[in-house]
Amino acid sequence: MKREELMAILPHREPMLLLDDAENIDGTAVGHYTVKGDEFFLQGHFPDHPIVPGVILCEILAQSACVLLADEMDEKKLAVYTGLNNVKFRSPVKPGETVETKVTISRSKPPFYFAGGTVTVGERLCVSADFSFAVI
Repeated sequence: MKREELMAILPHREPMLLLDDAENIDGTAVGHYTVKGDEFFLQGHFPDHPIVPGVILCEILAQSACVLLADEMDEKKLAVYTGLNNVKFRSPVKPGETVETKVTISRSKPPFYFAGGTVTVGERLCVSADFSFAVI
């Protein structure tokens, strides 16, 4: 799915649509985002040494997870975080780098879903997290 297709299942719009593409590969959501360097979240995080804030990387994970629920999502539904657990920030993400997310849903009790995922740049693990969200 490219950005236009993602907007059909995600309520996010600029500047908070944080995926360039994503797809469901055998039950794993795989997404990509290239950090251009002019994003609002880099404007002071940190001057002369910009890195993507961890909360933004967690948001990219959550947006990726929605690809797994594409059949359930529409303009009347909203997926919202309900929890973040076991979050580990292992390596910074800098402008010019492309992150790849991998997310799987470990269990569900609609409207609640429990997932785990990673953010990598190449072979470098940047973030790992377990999280939950509700589709309301």
